[in-house]
Amino acid sequence: MIGELYADALAGTPVEIEYVDGSRAVLEAARWTRPIDGDETMLRRCAGPTLDIGSGPGRLTVALNRRGVPALGIDITPHAVRLTRAAGGFALLRSVFDEVPGSGRWETALLADGNIGIGGHPGALLRRVRELVRPGGEVVAEVEGPGVASRVDRVRLRRAGTVGDWFAWAVVSADDIARVARPAGFAVADRWQEGRRWFAVLN
Repeated sequence: MIGELYADALAGTPVEIEYVDGSRAVLEAARWTRPIDGDETMLRRCAGPTLDIGSGPGRLTVALNRRGVPALGIDITPHAVRLTRAAGGFALLRSVFDEVPGSGRWETALLADGNIGIGGHPGALLRRVRELVRPGGEVVAEVEGPGVASRVDRVRLRRAGTVGDWFAWAVVSADDIARVARPAGFAVADRWQEGRRWFAVLN
């Protein structure tokens, strides 16, 4: 059901994120189908083979492929993978915690659009990413701005009377990324702001 609701959101159907306290926010998934201000700063960091984790409809995967950078998107939503492939990118229907081609050899891992929150446990996610990148490899992660409280939310997707299952999603502030990354063996090599977006490079 989560995948179906996410696919609907990608197609422009109104879908909301519902929190356990009853508050809701619009899931603006359709914006991930086109370039977003700040993307270029991430893409410039990807000079070698790049794994785009939670690639969605694949705007970053496709952009890298068009630049001649080997890139693979992985996502758990079939419709998102189909959109990536239709746009000319390479993508697999895969969780980051499943077997991933090229494990231990990726030069860069991308965690864009808040995907450092996947699974609700950023530490576990980064430990997994450490296994996927080569020694000395980098993670380019989008984070929340300084002053935002890092947290784990329980959320579900809702469209009219249809609701998905509850799942955990984490938010990591730029203030906290070094602390979160350290147990996975990463240090913050760079941190910057582009418009309203914040990013960090871990290596």
